Amino acid sequence: MPLQLSEEIKRLVRGANFAHLATLMSDGSPQVAPVWVDLEGDSILVSTGEGSLKAKNTRRDARVGLSIIAMDNPYREAQLRGRIVERRPDPDFKTMDRISRKYTGKSFPFRDNPTQRVVLVIEVARARFAALPFVHAPA
Repeated sequence: MPLQLSEEIKRLVRGANFAHLATLMSDGSPQVAPVWVDLEGDSILVSTGEGSLKAKNTRRDARVGLSIIAMDNPYREAQLRGRIVERRPDPDFKTMDRISRKYTGKSFPFRDNPTQRVVLVIEVARARFAALPFVHAPA
């Protein structure tokens, strides 16, 4: 059953914060990739190419894990588990451009293979938000 995301998690996903998407390889080992994310209701969107490892892995096994940290304070973070419930073609880069503008202020620059663009829609089953009392001050 889909989970309703907290406002803290929604703020993290709506912001230009990096996420790390974990998928499962065919031997069951984890594969993790940094990704841009967007929000649609309580679902999380990740745009990628069909030839990417994350796309290939989620075709075989829809289960995913996702962590997101706030760029302005990496001690505000969310840990999510869920599954890919939809794969939307994005040949016109409509979703990819929207996400790219959020992160870079510009449309996505790599326009080759438009028919291979896909949006992975993640339905979240478990979510945890934390705001730890630390100040990020590397030595």
